[in-house]
Amino acid sequence: MSTIKDSHTISVRKGATPEQNLLLSLLEPETRGRLFPCLELVSFSLGQVLYEPGYKMLSVYFPIDSIVSLLYVMENGASAEISVVGKEGLVGVSLFMGGETTPSRAIVQSGGHAYRLSSSILLAEFNRHGDMMSLALRYTQALITQMAQTAVCNRHHSVDQQLCRWLLLSLDRLNDNQLTMTQELIANMLGVRREGVTEAAGKLQKLNVIAYSRGKITVLNRKKLEELSCECYAVVKHETDRLFTMGRH
Repeated sequence: MSTIKDSHTISVRKGATPEQNLLLSLLEPETRGRLFPCLELVSFSLGQVLYEPGYKMLSVYFPIDSIVSLLYVMENGASAEISVVGKEGLVGVSLFMGGETTPSRAIVQSGGHAYRLSSSILLAEFNRHGDMMSLALRYTQALITQMAQTAVCNRHHSVDQQLCRWLLLSLDRLNDNQLTMTQELIANMLGVRREGVTEAAGKLQKLNVIAYSRGKITVLNRKKLEELSCECYAVVKHETDRLFTMGRH
């Protein structure tokens, strides 16, 4: 079994705290006392690969202002995004689901920061059958919902609708209304042709919903973006909000 090494540079981002990750913020004080001293702040750069299919992960990551895409990669190199992970969750659910490895690739979609935790420490906490286990499993259910809805969306909805859904999911995981992403990368994420993304983005620009320039997308009218999106975004957001509300105290 192959193992991927953790080689990310420790970040010195001022003002970063574990509570900026929703899952970590919901932990009980006793659990925080055990885990927070073991967390390591790291920085992610756009396009950085956290793990490849079949690699054993040594750590999990709790993003605070970055977004990580989980992709399935075909033999011919083609890929499509199955879900995105941001400040609401963690990267590496296969560790506590018993699989240790996954057939997906994790790649940084939006650069930023995350807290890294050793897999052995996470598993020890998970096996206490406490609030970490409960929250992690609820988050996994939300992630499965996102994966299932993405599959349905890719099959039944237009590229225009898929782009709106993707932009909204990304916005929910960022602290502002701007994304750094080329149309080619978006096309790879959605598993569609670049020309389709270019056309869809052009329509949104004409409607003054987004502004696109030099790899930066700025959302100007979120409400209109939600109106143009298919129901898939709302389904995922509702389920994620519902599951995390159950964990608030």
